[in-house]
Amino acid sequence: MKVLVTGGAGYIGSHVVLDLINAGHDVVIMDDMSLGCEENIHPDAEFVKGCTLDEGILDDVMAQNIDAVVHLAAFKAAGESMTNPEIYSRNNLNGTTNVLNAMMKHNVMTFVFSSTAAVYGYPEYLPVDEDHPVKPINYYGHTKLAIEYMLKWYGKLKGLKFAALRYFNAAGYDINGRIHGLEKSPQNLLPIVMEVASGQRNSMDVYGDDYDTKDGTGVRDYIHVNDLASAHVSALEYLQSNESLTVNLATGVGYSVKDVIKEAEAISGNSIKYNIVDRRPGDPAELIATSKAAGDLLGWEAKYSDLNTILKSMWNVYNPEVSHD
Repeated sequence: MKVLVTGGAGYIGSHVVLDLINAGHDVVIMDDMSLGCEENIHPDAEFVKGCTLDEGILDDVMAQNIDAVVHLAAFKAAGESMTNPEIYSRNNLNGTTNVLNAMMKHNVMTFVFSSTAAVYGYPEYLPVDEDHPVKPINYYGHTKLAIEYMLKWYGKLKGLKFAALRYFNAAGYDINGRIHGLEKSPQNLLPIVMEVASGQRNSMDVYGDDYDTKDGTGVRDYIHVNDLASAHVSALEYLQSNESLTVNLATGVGYSVKDVIKEAEAISGNSIKYNIVDRRPGDPAELIATSKAAGDLLGWEAKYSDLNTILKSMWNVYNPEVSHD
């Protein structure tokens, strides 16, 4: 198939592109490079510099006999979405609407969507499954949930077939070392830990150590980006002969902030200095999920998502002593 990957030069997108090309698909990357990394653009993919807000570029790209779209172009910082909802409305909601409308114009009816665990909000039970109530507590999560509803309507009204993949905490780098460009402006725990371990920052903040968890710090479900990427390829293939689906991508295993710091210190051989600060509003004590539906429907499993493998794959990229020339 000829697959358009929006945001295909970004952190997750570049890994998805790798897997799509390895699976034999022709790939067109569309990225405005606001969060993308030129180093991570696959040489075997066609690259179009452009934004999903540009309807003209979308129309031109979609006219190239595109068979399916993997949509990864979005802003994703939950905190920022609460202080600047305008750009999340514009980029996430308007941008996705433009992509869908261009698809309809050119009769492209297969769509794989990067959704998020943020659609669930505070967990009412653990592990979270796809039947869990959806009550986002930040505007980022709202935009993703609004898009999921939009996809259902486009499916009902226009015949669109879609896969909404609800990621939990994406982390890691390609285990075969093929991607070296660092994620731009990361705001998640693991890359921040790596920045301290590699000397890019002096210390980090740990938001609360008084949660009802084994060591008082928050517990999260981390999913290796290679495992995420493989799910996109499986979802694309699934949609060729099956109905739309919405599934979690997670492991069901939780690691605390202190678990992450301790393991990163062991892998890097460096001390990671941290400061305990107040909890952040909206952070649950623990968030883990089941991916049984993804296993049953897609035959998918997380192969690389233990904490040691995730952090080793990251240290191979962040370690200043390793040359990637």
